[in-house]
Amino acid sequence: MDEPLLELTGLTKRYGEQTVLNDCQLRVRSGEIHTLLGGNGAGKSTLVRIIAGLVRPTAGEMKLAGEAYAPSTKREAETAGVEIVQQEFNLIPTLSVAENLLLTRLPAWGGVINRKRLHQQAQAALDRLELRGISTEDIVETLGVGQQQMIEIAAALDRQCRLLILDEPTAALSTAEAESLFEWLDKLRAQGVGIIYISHRLDEVSRLSDRITVLRDGTYVGTYETASLTTDQMVDLMTGDVHLSTHNHLPGDPVQAVKKSPNDIAVRVSGLTGGIVQDVSFEVHRGEILGISGLVGSGRTELLRLIFGADVATAGSVYLGSDTVPHRFQHPKQAVDAGIAMVTEDRKQNGLLLPQSIRVNSTLAAMSQCFSRWGVIRFGAEASSTEQHRQSMEIRCESIEQPVNTLSGGNQQKVVIARWLTTGANVFLLDEPTRGIDVPARRRIYRLVDTLAAEGKGVVIVSSDLEELLETCDRIAVMSSGRMVETFTRPDLSHDAIMQAAFSGYLDRRAPA
Repeated sequence: MDEPLLELTGLTKRYGEQTVLNDCQLRVRSGEIHTLLGGNGAGKSTLVRIIAGLVRPTAGEMKLAGEAYAPSTKREAETAGVEIVQQEFNLIPTLSVAENLLLTRLPAWGGVINRKRLHQQAQAALDRLELRGISTEDIVETLGVGQQQMIEIAAALDRQCRLLILDEPTAALSTAEAESLFEWLDKLRAQGVGIIYISHRLDEVSRLSDRITVLRDGTYVGTYETASLTTDQMVDLMTGDVHLSTHNHLPGDPVQAVKKSPNDIAVRVSGLTGGIVQDVSFEVHRGEILGISGLVGSGRTELLRLIFGADVATAGSVYLGSDTVPHRFQHPKQAVDAGIAMVTEDRKQNGLLLPQSIRVNSTLAAMSQCFSRWGVIRFGAEASSTEQHRQSMEIRCESIEQPVNTLSGGNQQKVVIARWLTTGANVFLLDEPTRGIDVPARRRIYRLVDTLAAEGKGVVIVSSDLEELLETCDRIAVMSSGRMVETFTRPDLSHDAIMQAAFSGYLDRRAPA
């Protein structure tokens, strides 16, 4: 355990005049889970991409098992036994699960793929993680984000490796899927595999990792035994700030004052049906935060998409405010015009125009309302609004003209949320709003959600992080197998009860007639 499996010294990376890593170091032992901790923009992803051969460092040295190590491609790193599962997927959406799992090692002879063997090997990879409900013949683009994440992880674990890098591996996973992953990480650790683990979920970090290396603003802060740190101390090391309470939302706080007038409805959903979603009904009051929990694939995201008109419902209606006129939106523009905003689960695929600037992305939804006149864009008004949101949401950037694809994941998410704040929406649908976001940024988003509620907005949050819902929501509704099976109010919120409800629809399906 004393001889490092991986050793990095003086690692530096510059893009032009911008330094994203400066003289960093890291020592990972065989048979340990080593967490890389830091806020968005701290340099974590750049560091692991260098280790994985995806980025070349500007300066510094790397050693793997005592030998000089300088991969120029991902393939070179994999040949050396280094595997990475990135936060942003590297799957080919039009190929099957089996083809993605064995993409670089397809069983073939004379250029002809042995389909039977392909599916057998792929099924073995799925079974290794005890993945249920995924067929090796499924086309990847038809699967949910959580299922795609598990396929990425299954592919990495199916290959022999000495060093495994996991970047936010549980961000889109259900509790059961995450537990299955944790069991496998323990087995890999026992087999002597070194694991670099990146996560903003500090409870996971405390539970899993042996040691923690902290980065802040691209510089090395220190390496610590995990057992020696509380989660509050971890936050202090990441931010350099005094301790902030992790609890942001409690019944009775002043922000709750306007909540739950019995006759003051922000949105009411009645019998909404479409795809996996079956006959779902609920209501959200002005000033209320409703959480929606459930296993990945239970219909949580699909429900929000039906409300927003991204998918077309086959039955049911949406009622807004005191309006008695039913809506069944055929297109998101209709929902936006009616006062609904939606932050999508996958910001890169569905939430952002990646090559465009922060200014363009943050004003896009309200362009016709606020930022154009007679077809002419009012650039001054755009810039003023964007700068206001940049400051209030603490978006880290060089300027508002910076392309969003150059921002860290957390700052990209802030841009998505800023877009909807300009529309004057009364209902906010937030699908995994803190996925891949560091602790300080997550707190800012929690405070923003509280502010929206205090202003009388209705807020619906879908999250795979049950602790997040327990912390932020007034009520939690549970989806199971496409149906809303139970709703818990604040006095009755219970982790165990919510999890039992999440599994109930699948147990009922298996029950004998």
